[in-house]
Amino acid sequence: MAGVLTIAQWLGGPDNVIVESTFPSSSKTYMYNFGTNVTGWTFELEYQTVVVDTISYDRITNEPSFSNSTVIGYFPSGVVSTSSYISVVNATSGIVNVTHPGNLYTGPILPDARANTPLLVMGLTWKDASSPPQINSHRIAKLLAWEPLVAPTNPATTTGTGYISLV
Repeated sequence: MAGVLTIAQWLGGPDNVIVESTFPSSSKTYMYNFGTNVTGWTFELEYQTVVVDTISYDRITNEPSFSNSTVIGYFPSGVVSTSSYISVVNATSGIVNVTHPGNLYTGPILPDARANTPLLVMGLTWKDASSPPQINSHRIAKLLAWEPLVAPTNPATTTGTGYISLV
């Protein structure tokens, strides 16, 4: 169907994306070990929530499969404060802690978790101190699961929240 992206196209392929399931209110810190001196590097952490029409799960590994999934819409993107959520622990060794704060998606979720599921995509971009600078990025996609403080509603049918349909 023209104009509608598959989840692999939206995320940029499976080789550089981690997918995990979490609650919208959850926060998690990831330790990046760049293995080189990161003095002078700059970091940026951005996010956007997309809505995926269907998700299946592998019966053996329980990993999500997006082979039949389509991105049907999205919410506005945002930028996370680097001063609050990115911490260079050891510049010489290249150790950087990146925290994904909770509540970046505050919309509704269906308790089903297999239909019209919000997928919060977090993108960490770094630029080294070379000239010209080398720029790279890493993405983590978080399948957002329904929890009691979330409105049990279809995120693809909400109004007034900035949702943009692709279908």
